[in-house]
Amino acid sequence: MEKYIYIIENSFSGYFNYLINEITNPSWTSYFYWLIGLSLLVWLFEIILPWRKDQKIFRKGFWLDSFYILFNFFLFSLIVYNALSNVAVELFNDFLSIFGIDNIVAIEIDNLPAWVQLLIMFVIADFIQWNVHRQLHKRPWLWEFHKVHHSVKEMGFAAQFRFHFMETIIYKTVQYIPLAMIGFGIKEFFVVHMFAVFVGHLNHANLGWNYGPLGYILNNPKMHIWHHSKELPDDRPYGMNYGLSLSIWDYLFGTAYVPKSGKKITLGFSGDENFPEGFGNQTLFPFKRSDKVKPKQS
Repeated sequence: MEKYIYIIENSFSGYFNYLINEITNPSWTSYFYWLIGLSLLVWLFEIILPWRKDQKIFRKGFWLDSFYILFNFFLFSLIVYNALSNVAVELFNDFLSIFGIDNIVAIEIDNLPAWVQLLIMFVIADFIQWNVHRQLHKRPWLWEFHKVHHSVKEMGFAAQFRFHFMETIIYKTVQYIPLAMIGFGIKEFFVVHMFAVFVGHLNHANLGWNYGPLGYILNNPKMHIWHHSKELPDDRPYGMNYGLSLSIWDYLFGTAYVPKSGKKITLGFSGDENFPEGFGNQTLFPFKRSDKVKPKQS
């Protein structure tokens, strides 16, 4: 028990010191400044090349989404996630040790070129996320948390990070074992993660891009806007276009749907007029609901 208490205490102080160092000592691997830089870059794209020209630069929900970026990227880790994940990993390793297993690395890829390692990690992680995302729409209890993300009524780059903190726990928990079976260094993870952030910003941005033929591989704004459609086809009651960075999974497994330009479609979900608007109430919403509804959005 003392070991876990030490891990918790060290996690809080360690992450706090890491965050302060990130801000005060910028480097090429500083999440803080990369996030700000990528956000400003995509926002600049929105200002110069807006798809919905009548949408304001400071759109509805802009400041709320900006706080979600800060919370989900940094504050949540500082408050609880870093300590929780470190304890969970230690518990998992202790469990493995019962069976005499030191680690679960099954595939050694250290001898592969760096770009191959990056590609493998990116593809595996994105496929796992695509599957988790489908479940967020299909499972009623998961959909209650995912409603936070679909409460966005006007799309912009920062909408990517409007999501309930429970999604972080769900995604990371499901990803842990598959990715732990392949060894990756922190530098590789940083590159993959920041690329995913960039693509996610673009997907939610007020941009009319689809990347031409590349759009069948890479997710894009014109495709992802339909994922946020309030009105869904009868044959797709749980939604469509679940890809996070890659669209290829949706095309391979029949969940892709881009019938026409989604420039003017209404965003949200059925009943969202009663969904709270503030961060605190949105965070508490899934825990308060007593009349859980099916995850169908329309």
